[in-house]
Amino acid sequence: MTALTMLVLLVAGTWAYASWAAHWVARGASIWWFVAGAPIAYIAPAMILVAIWFAVAWLWRTPRPVDAQLGLAASFQMYVREALALALSWPCLALHRLLIRDPRPAPAPRAVLLVHGVLVNDGMWVWFRRRLQQMGMSPVYTVNYGPPHAGIERFARQLARRIDDVRAATGASEVVLIGHSMGGLVARAYLRRFGAERVARVITIGTPHHGSILAWSFPGRSLSQMHPGSSWLAQLNGGEHRPAPAPITSIWSRHDSMVIPQGSAELDGAENIPVVGLGHNALLYDRSIVEIAKRAIALPGGASLRLVIDREVPP
Repeated sequence: MTALTMLVLLVAGTWAYASWAAHWVARGASIWWFVAGAPIAYIAPAMILVAIWFAVAWLWRTPRPVDAQLGLAASFQMYVREALALALSWPCLALHRLLIRDPRPAPAPRAVLLVHGVLVNDGMWVWFRRRLQQMGMSPVYTVNYGPPHAGIERFARQLARRIDDVRAATGASEVVLIGHSMGGLVARAYLRRFGAERVARVITIGTPHHGSILAWSFPGRSLSQMHPGSSWLAQLNGGEHRPAPAPITSIWSRHDSMVIPQGSAELDGAENIPVVGLGHNALLYDRSIVEIAKRAIALPGGASLRLVIDREVPP
């Protein structure tokens, strides 16, 4: 559904822009103005959405340490990177079945399974997955779940079936789950319902473990479950102070544009890795984040992740 919706929007937008351009070219305007303006017209919706999200994120922000403050130039760079990340994701979402294929079945001691966030599909992982593979991580699988507005518990059941498929294809006794945004909640819901027998580690990236006020702006059961203070989150986090069934690493940004307030991504009982200067979608396009995920994947058992990267800030 997500892929079809995005494809229709992209085709409709291209047709509308081409028709508008043809109208004015027929009246004597230079076609080169419209050729040059096409990239601007394409990225404009992303820039508007990201500007709104950052404004809301700033108003309800989590207090930041002094050394996590950004100047005007760094803030503008962060905004541009987030808008580009969002705009680049659209064709990936529309064409995800062409861009992402399962690895060939082959024996592997451990597999990685990427779990996407709300209202998208595994096309969000195109760059991240490719970078992981270039770093020698394999095999790397993805999962698609839906329908988009269903509940997270339903997504967790679909994830369980996908884990069984991956284990059958690889012979791996365990998988590492990496969840972006709501994908991290889907992974944790899986642990609560099915246990950690088949999961070696969970890595969440920009996951609203305690909800996000931005969830109020979208309809759907999964979105309502991410409302701050929801009964579903209260049940999921009821034993947060106790050790998780499987080791959890939470990578989160102090400047996240969609997890609002940003501190919602911190989880008791997890190893929390804060970074600065990255928006919600840009987290999946940053080499440092992939590097953190790579090192976390390789950790044995409950070993601790100790990294120092350029954008990391002590919690």
